[in-house]
Amino acid sequence: MKFTDGYWLTRPGLTPLYAVEVDDIRADDEAGTMTVYAPTKPIRGRGDTLNLAMLTLTFSSPMPGIIKVRAERHAGAVHHGPDFEKFAQASFRPSIEIGEEEGVLTSGDLRVRVSRSGAWRFDFEHGETVLTSSQSRSVGHVTRGATYPQTPSTWMHQQLSMEPGERIYGLGERFGAFVKNGQVIDTWNADGGTSSEQAYKNIPFYLSSRGYGVFVDDPADVSFEVGSEVNSRVQFSVTGEALDYYVIAGPKPKDVLRRYTALTGRPAEVPAWSFGLWLTTSFTASYDEKSVNQFVDGMAERDIPLSVFHYDCFWMREFQWTDFEWDARFFPDPEGQLSRLHEKGLHISAWINPYIAQRSVLFAEAAEAGYLLKRTDGSIWQWDLWQAGMGLVDFTNPAASEWYIGKLERLMDQGIDAFKTDFGERVPVDDVVWHDGSDPRRMHNYYAKLYNGAVFRALEKRRGKGDAIVFARSATAGCQQFPVHWGGDSDSSYASMAESLRGGLSLAMSGFGYWSHDIGGFEGTPDPGLFKRWLAFGLLSSHSRLHGSDSVRVPWAFDEESVDIAREFTKLKMRLMPYLAHAASQAVDDGTPMMRPMVLEFPDDRGGYDADCQYMLGDSLLVAPVFTANGTVEYYLPEGSWTSLLDGSTRDGFRWHSERHGFHSLPLLVRPGTVLPFGATDDRPDYDWAAGVTLRCFDLPDGYDAVTVVPGHDGAAETSFHVRRTGSVVTASSENARASWSLQVGDAVATASGSGVLSVTVAV
Repeated sequence: MKFTDGYWLTRPGLTPLYAVEVDDIRADDEAGTMTVYAPTKPIRGRGDTLNLAMLTLTFSSPMPGIIKVRAERHAGAVHHGPDFEKFAQASFRPSIEIGEEEGVLTSGDLRVRVSRSGAWRFDFEHGETVLTSSQSRSVGHVTRGATYPQTPSTWMHQQLSMEPGERIYGLGERFGAFVKNGQVIDTWNADGGTSSEQAYKNIPFYLSSRGYGVFVDDPADVSFEVGSEVNSRVQFSVTGEALDYYVIAGPKPKDVLRRYTALTGRPAEVPAWSFGLWLTTSFTASYDEKSVNQFVDGMAERDIPLSVFHYDCFWMREFQWTDFEWDARFFPDPEGQLSRLHEKGLHISAWINPYIAQRSVLFAEAAEAGYLLKRTDGSIWQWDLWQAGMGLVDFTNPAASEWYIGKLERLMDQGIDAFKTDFGERVPVDDVVWHDGSDPRRMHNYYAKLYNGAVFRALEKRRGKGDAIVFARSATAGCQQFPVHWGGDSDSSYASMAESLRGGLSLAMSGFGYWSHDIGGFEGTPDPGLFKRWLAFGLLSSHSRLHGSDSVRVPWAFDEESVDIAREFTKLKMRLMPYLAHAASQAVDDGTPMMRPMVLEFPDDRGGYDADCQYMLGDSLLVAPVFTANGTVEYYLPEGSWTSLLDGSTRDGFRWHSERHGFHSLPLLVRPGTVLPFGATDDRPDYDWAAGVTLRCFDLPDGYDAVTVVPGHDGAAETSFHVRRTGSVVTASSENARASWSLQVGDAVATASGSGVLSVTVAV
C-alpha cells in the first residue's frame, strides 16, 4: 500500500509517525533480545517527551543467520492468530553488545547494527557487507484519521534499502515479471488464473540477488511496494499496531533458502512413482469407466509410460461436490475399477475440495455437528459460487478436520493413492467467525495450510513418510511441507505457457521444492503445435501432468507426432530418474528446489538475473522451453562449453543464443563439468536407479575429482561413484555398487559388473 504522495508528501487523510532517533537501547541476555526505543520526533529537552508517540523495535534471533524484528506502536492489542509455524533452535541465543555509539546483535554470520546518535538508521551486515538498511522515514505507523471516520485503520510498515542493480524475487507463485522490482504486490490468495496479477500461492517472503531474504511473519494481506513507492527501497506493510519480519542471511541465494526452509519447514520427500506421467480425465470433459479404460489402455498401446491416473471433479455427481461418493451412473464398480488399474501398475488420484454443497448428504451432517464455517449470527456461511448453497469446512475445529479426513480414509480403503486438493482460496473474511476464534483476515491465506496439511498428513499416516503426495493449488508460507503444487488455470496459448513458468520460478524462489502445471494449458484446446511444445516443457518439470478443462489431453487427440513426442520425453525423464532423485533429495535436505532460476544456481553471473524463460532442472541440466509457434527460442548460457543432451552438439557460454527447434527438440543442455547418472529403465520412474546406471561425463576438466551419488529406491542404500580425470584418462570407482554400471565419455564406454574401477580415455 502506498502511503506517500511522491517523496515529500503524505496521501490525504493519512497521518504517519516515523522513528526519527534512538532514545535508548536495552538488552535482555536471558531472552536474547535487544530492544530499541524510538521517539517519533527529535528530543531536545524533557518537555519534548510529553504527548509523544514512540515506536519500539525488538531484535532477536531464532537460529544462526536469521534476525527477527518486531516493530510496534501500541502493544496492548488482542492477538487472535493464526500464526505461521516456525522452527526455532530452542537453546540458541544471539550475542548482544550495547555501547555508547551503537547496539549490535549478532546471529551467526549476520548482525544488525543500530546507531544511537544522529538520524535514524540500522544496518543488516554479513561480514564486511551491508546487505540492507533501515534509513530515515522507513519504520512507520500510519493512521487513517478523521477524513474517513467510518473506517478507522492503522498500519505498520518498514522500508529496507535496495542497492543499484539489485533484483528482488519470490513472493509466491506470481505469473507476471519474474523480477519484482517496480511491482506492487498484495499477498492475498485468489482464484484468478495465470493471466492476472492475482495468485493462488502468496508467500510474504522475498529473496534478493545480493544474497539475503526477508520473511514478513503475517498470514494476512501483506502489501509490498518493491521499488514502487520509494525507488531505492522495498516497503512492506500490515494492518494493525505491530509488524514482525525476519532478515535471513546467505551469502548465496541457496543459503537463504536453506535457512528460510529451516525456519518455516522443508519440503517433504515425495514418492518415486509421482515423478512419472500423470493423466487426468480433464475437468468437464465427458468420461466414464469405459473412457477411462480407453485412456489408460491407449497410453499402453502406444508405449507411453503412465504412472498415475487422476479422476477430476465429475467422479462425483454434479451439485453434490463434495460428498466423496462415486457417481454410480458412470462408475458402478469403483472398487473393482481401481483394483484393475492398480493391476496395470498405476497409482490413482482423486479430485477433492473443502466445500460442501447443500445437496451433498454431508452438508446436513456437517452442519448439525458444527463443522462448517459460521457467520457471526450463528448461521452457516453459504453462497452459490462454485456449488449451489455450499459451505466451507472449518479446519480450525479439530473434530471437523478429523471428520473430513475420515471421509478420505474410506476412499483410501477403496484404492485412492493421492488427492488433488483443489481450491482453498475463496475463503470469506466478512461477517464470519472461526471455531477457534481466528482473525478472519489472517485465516484467509492460512486456510490453505490447514486444508492441505490435513490431507497430506492423512496420506502420510496411511502410506508412510516419503509415499504421500497431494496436487495442491492454494498455498501460503510453510505449505512447501505438503507437496506437490501446480500452477492453476492457464490458457492454451504460448503466452500462458511462459507465464506459467514465471509462476513456477517465483514459487521456487519462495521455498517450494517441486512444481507442476497443466500440459497443454487448462482453458481451451491447444493446437497440435502448442501441445507438442508444452509436452517437452512439462516432461522436463519436476512433476508432469496432462490436464485440461473441457477437452482431453491424450496425445492421440492431437496428432501422431504428439504421440511420438510424449513417448520420447516421458522415456527420457524416466532415464533421468537417478539424477532427478538426487535433485529431489536436495529439496528435502536443504530446501533447494528441483527447478531453479538461473540466479539461484549462478548467483555471480549477472547475465542470468533476468532470464525468466529458462531454468535449471537440478544443478546440471538447463532447459529452455520453446514459447513460439515457429520454434525460435532465445536463452542465456553461463560460462563454459555446454552440451546438448539430445544431439551432443556444443555451445559456448557467457552469451545469449538464438535458435530454431523442431518439435522433437528444445535447448536441453548439460553443464560443463557434469557427471550425469543416466538410468537403464525407461518405462517407469520407481526402479533401482543404480542398476545398470551409466555415468555420462561432460567436459570434465583435468583434475576433476568428485563423488556422484545415486539415491537408493524403496529403502535401498545410495550408491556412490568416485570419478576423477587425470590428463586424458577418466576413472570411476565404486565400493558399494550392487549391479552393473557404466562409464561413458563421448562415444567411449566401459562397464563393470559391481564394485570396481573403470577408466576411459578422453578423445582430444
